[in-house]
Amino acid sequence: MVRTVPLAIRRGAHRVDAATPASRDRAVDALRAFAILGVVLGHWLVTALVAQDDGLHTASPLRSMPWLAPISWVFQTLAVFFLVGGHVATRGYASARARGTTYGQWLRGRLSRLFRPVVAVLALWTVAATALLLSGASFPTVHTLVKLALSPMWFLLVFAALTAATPLLARLNPLWPLAVVLHVDLLRFGLGGVPSGVGWVNVAAGWLVPYTLGAAWTRGELEGRAGWVLLLGGTAATAGLVAWAGYPASMVGVPGTAVSNLDPPTLAAVTFGLAQCGLALLLRDRLRRVMRRPLVWAGVALVNLSAMTVFLWHQTALMTTTAGLLLYGRLPGLHTAPDSLTWVAARLAWLPLFALVLALCWAAFRHHEQGPRRPRNRPSRVIRLHPHLPAHLHRRPHRTRAKASRGA
Repeated sequence: MVRTVPLAIRRGAHRVDAATPASRDRAVDALRAFAILGVVLGHWLVTALVAQDDGLHTASPLRSMPWLAPISWVFQTLAVFFLVGGHVATRGYASARARGTTYGQWLRGRLSRLFRPVVAVLALWTVAATALLLSGASFPTVHTLVKLALSPMWFLLVFAALTAATPLLARLNPLWPLAVVLHVDLLRFGLGGVPSGVGWVNVAAGWLVPYTLGAAWTRGELEGRAGWVLLLGGTAATAGLVAWAGYPASMVGVPGTAVSNLDPPTLAAVTFGLAQCGLALLLRDRLRRVMRRPLVWAGVALVNLSAMTVFLWHQTALMTTTAGLLLYGRLPGLHTAPDSLTWVAARLAWLPLFALVLALCWAAFRHHEQGPRRPRNRPSRVIRLHPHLPAHLHRRPHRTRAKASRGA
């Protein structure tokens, strides 16, 4: 198997592996990569753009085939991302304080790395939406495309707000925001006449639960049996809420349904996130062993290096493919109603093309996240495997005649 990998890729992988400090927890990077790729694949599998007479409209196979809800259990991985985000931010802030970095400097560094890729997305879709409207595209189509393209922004806003509040949240017990989610849902679903806007409190409280779990991980409070408690307790609570309290089984939003577990987050989504966080904690040691393989580690490092670019552009890749191929008629799995297993099979066949278009977007816009390339005559000594981690510097081996003579 290893021999089938091109020599240049193997050498590059070994170089990245050798440049990574032994103190780095590779399981953190693996969990983040899993969370990002889970969101991408989940959206590609359950987001359908159906071509109708007045344009493109969103639909979901989970509406007509609710028995496919387990797909959402696998690919709805935002809780893991917030868990890792809380862990990294808490650790990073503590490291920044130890180095004498001010809160403002630390926050500007993190938010600039988080939002630099956003500028390119907003600029492109402003131009694209204007061009589509001027060329005669229907307003419903343009509205659908722009809404999907900008939908990842809500996540970044919530994540940025929690990041900014990290010094205040570092010691917060996750049970407090969990209690808020519970009481908000009691008001929403248990009492009549409560304003619907009350539910939006859970946008902050719901994602605060895994974020503060990440802070507890940093404090060393999630060792031992904590992972099993979260996994089993979260699974039992979610199953009970779905079976007896009327919560949807799907852990993603389904267009046309009365209640969504994500818009805003419900108690079921939060307890499901607890189960995911518990599983993530239980897998840490196994992930660390797997990440010792240079090829696997290099792949994870690549995903982490462009995490925000992949996240922000994956919907654009889906829509570019769908809208572009509409010129050839209504194709199964792209423009047809997602109401049969035939559609599911066709959608699976389109995934490699989505990935190819996303790779083109990555090549075009990754510099907004990673920064400009260095001139070729100035080889970099630094490899930063992920811009949202604390500033670990990964130095390449640098040979000099003096070192060679000493080694001899």
